[in-house]
Amino acid sequence: AANYGAIGAVIGHEMRHGFDDQGCQFDKDGNMNNWWTEEDKKNYDARTKVLVDWFNKQEVIPGLYVNGEKTLGENIGDNGGLNIAFRALENSMKTKPLSDMDGFTPAQRFFLAWGRVWASNVAPQFVAYIVNSDVHSPSISRVNAALPMIDNWYKAFDIKEGDKLFVPQQSRAHIW
Repeated sequence: AANYGAIGAVIGHEMRHGFDDQGCQFDKDGNMNNWWTEEDKKNYDARTKVLVDWFNKQEVIPGLYVNGEKTLGENIGDNGGLNIAFRALENSMKTKPLSDMDGFTPAQRFFLAWGRVWASNVAPQFVAYIVNSDVHSPSISRVNAALPMIDNWYKAFDIKEGDKLFVPQQSRAHIW
């Protein structure tokens, strides 16, 4: 389960770049071409705007917020990668069930592994540097802002309204 939550989600992240805010502009032959129907593109933009707005609200150090527009492609990658990898874990467990380990279910171990991928202890100046210069969200946001957008995370940890990172289901990013 941990492998799916770590390397599986990272591989899924890279796959989703093919359909992020940049990759979606290229057709099946790799040519920049608007291949979307007007309705599909409008729906995609509305769904990705949920991520933009959510990440814009993420205060990573006092007074400094993630730029949801600048980080959109990477946030789409994280969102899609987590969903793809979790689905792969579920499919794998249909024929090779996993048991609880150290008090954690396979689903919980999946999400804990994602958290370990991005675990860091960095100075606020480095966080500010990342926010101002990188298209990736800072590590803390890749966990604490990404996971509240994933429905299966709520099920894994029995997250309920009133819990610190709870986001109502209708306010979560459902891109795919």
